[in-house]
Amino acid sequence: MGWTADDIPDLRGRRAIVTGANSGIGYHTALQLARHGASVVLACRSAERGQAAFDRMKTAAPAADLTLGALDLADLASVRAFAARHGEDPLAILVNNAGVMALPRRTTADGFEMQFGTNHLGHFALTGLLLPALRAAPSARVVTVTSGAAWAGRLRFDDLQGERRYRKWAAYGQAKLANLLFTKELARRAPDLASVAAHPGYAATNLQVAGPRMQGSALLERGAALTNLVAQPAASGALPSLYAATSPHVQNGACYAPRLLQY
Repeated sequence: MGWTADDIPDLRGRRAIVTGANSGIGYHTALQLARHGASVVLACRSAERGQAAFDRMKTAAPAADLTLGALDLADLASVRAFAARHGEDPLAILVNNAGVMALPRRTTADGFEMQFGTNHLGHFALTGLLLPALRAAPSARVVTVTSGAAWAGRLRFDDLQGERRYRKWAAYGQAKLANLLFTKELARRAPDLASVAAHPGYAATNLQVAGPRMQGSALLERGAALTNLVAQPAASGALPSLYAATSPHVQNGACYAPRLLQY
């Protein structure tokens, strides 16, 4: 039998932060951590969608210990403000989950290409700012969500921000490769923590339709919505992240994906 959410150990006394917890994989990751006793901060960009997710989780798990936090990973001032508010107490689990995929070229508040800036740089800064809180908790873990696109990714150091040539899928692969490299380097530099990556597989979330919607292509948006019909549910896509965050068998620097979990 494969690993399921029922195998998550008792997390009482453990504090967790999940970025992008308002929908999709992040929502189900946060929900299961809370169901198993963790005190969970829902780090969300949209206050409205964050509150809706908070209310939905409280309905699904009335005893859940939840806190809603404002975090825009595409704005480093927001990252610093979030870390200042939520970085004082020991932090046992940080799940770097939020992300964007295959967008038309946009830039963050600080001028970085949006996919690299949000998926990698925002989480890089957040993790660094929260390191004291992570080191204050016993057996703390940092889980960074990557993608199969990382294996086709390449870091284009001569055009890292896609200013000379921008291809949305190449930019996504670069950002997801950066997530993997960050996981490995954090494991090397901070052996007192566990730094692991998770690859969810193809799951039905809002991630697929956001890019076509921003591009203004109704045809591509409908196509993405149709392919989501054959994707695994978001709750299943959250299992690698949950395994990486809670299993006693994880290895520092490893990446966990559906095939490895055999579900």
